[in-house]
Amino acid sequence: MSLHTPLLLVLVFFSVVCHEIAHGLIAFKLGDPTAYRAGRLTFNPLPHIDILGTVILPLFLLVSGSHILFAWAKPVPVNPAYFRDPREGMMYVAMAGPGTNLAIAVALTILLHLGASVLPQWLVRAMAWGALINVVLMVFNLIPIPPLDGSRIVARFLEGRALHSYMRLERYGLFIVFGLLYLGVISRLLYPALNMAVKVLDLGKFLVRF
Repeated sequence: MSLHTPLLLVLVFFSVVCHEIAHGLIAFKLGDPTAYRAGRLTFNPLPHIDILGTVILPLFLLVSGSHILFAWAKPVPVNPAYFRDPREGMMYVAMAGPGTNLAIAVALTILLHLGASVLPQWLVRAMAWGALINVVLMVFNLIPIPPLDGSRIVARFLEGRALHSYMRLERYGLFIVFGLLYLGVISRLLYPALNMAVKVLDLGKFLVRF
């Protein structure tokens, strides 16, 4: 195992926790105290751990040599009944998670470009891959399959029967996502985003396959 791998796992976990905290913070700002009362607006990792999404899946992807590494934390509870406009409120709550991953990717990239010459190589690699993983988390969560964040954004613009039929997919959402992962459909969505991120963020010189 490379020296940067444990740090990379920490960065992944930190990123998914920040993603969920962002959902809860925006919900709180919009008047919903549910996540706050549940103790989920905290960087303490324990309340955010989802055994499958936070532990088993990222470890499996890493050990299996996958070129794509992502994870998720336990979703924060949100009650849209507190929002003045529930669907619009849910859209903003949903956008907060991917937006946070984008901010982390940009922050890591800025730190890399400012400090790569003085940082140890293993740390540079971990930060570069951490930036790319946050791009993966952003794009993955924006896929419009309920219950992913992208579905809450799409739902804001649907009405009546179309909205009802769309949200009924949520009970099958994880099966659909894993099916698309197995068929390679999601990878074909993610790779162009990763290639663009490498170019836009100028990460190529920092990346070494591990």
